[in-house]
Amino acid sequence: MYRILIVDDEEKIREVLKEYAEFEGYEVCEVADGMEAVKMCKEQDFDALVVDVMMPKLDGFSACKEIRKFKQIPILMLSARSEEYDKLFGFELGIDDYVVKPFSPKEVMARLNVIIRRNTAGSKLSGAEIYEFGGLVIDIAGRNVLVDGQKAEMTPKEYDLLFYMVKNRNLALTRDKLLEEVWGYDFFGDDRTVDTHIKMLRNSLGSYRSYIITLRGLGYKFEVVQ
Repeated sequence: MYRILIVDDEEKIREVLKEYAEFEGYEVCEVADGMEAVKMCKEQDFDALVVDVMMPKLDGFSACKEIRKFKQIPILMLSARSEEYDKLFGFELGIDDYVVKPFSPKEVMARLNVIIRRNTAGSKLSGAEIYEFGGLVIDIAGRNVLVDGQKAEMTPKEYDLLFYMVKNRNLALTRDKLLEEVWGYDFFGDDRTVDTHIKMLRNSLGSYRSYIITLRGLGYKFEVVQ
């Protein structure tokens, strides 16, 4: 049985999500603020967290940042704010998915199921390959990327996205394909999720950002441009 922690200051939201989660067989704990969430994660183990952004005492972003310091737990973020900045900031912290309020509890559970399955199954992007493109070195097995000799600091999803694109370099990859292969789902995916991570990844690659080519109206591909 999977254990999840729901972190939201709105009691009604906690009740609804708990009801749906328990119906699907989850063991559910709940707290109303970020400080309690950090405390519980230090004391107990969870398979995933559902965390609201706007909370008293300690907001969701800060709580996730603290939790990431000592545990790598899959995180689904909830927010009433849909601005790209908020989503980008969340993904930079390493969250796995972002759902904007008001939401369907069924959609939240579907997304939660996906990130838990993906985490427990292990990364399907592992391998023994090391790729070198000039000063860009990509070590898939070691989950390490060097940009002109300097280690690139990336989020887990940036690594996964880059590794998949490199393994399929020179191929046109649609946004739907990237969602399906990297995030593990397609129907519940959002094209903006891919676009946001591509923007982050390009920033991480620095002078090698041009290796990720935009295919207008379609998606992206990794191609070393000489």
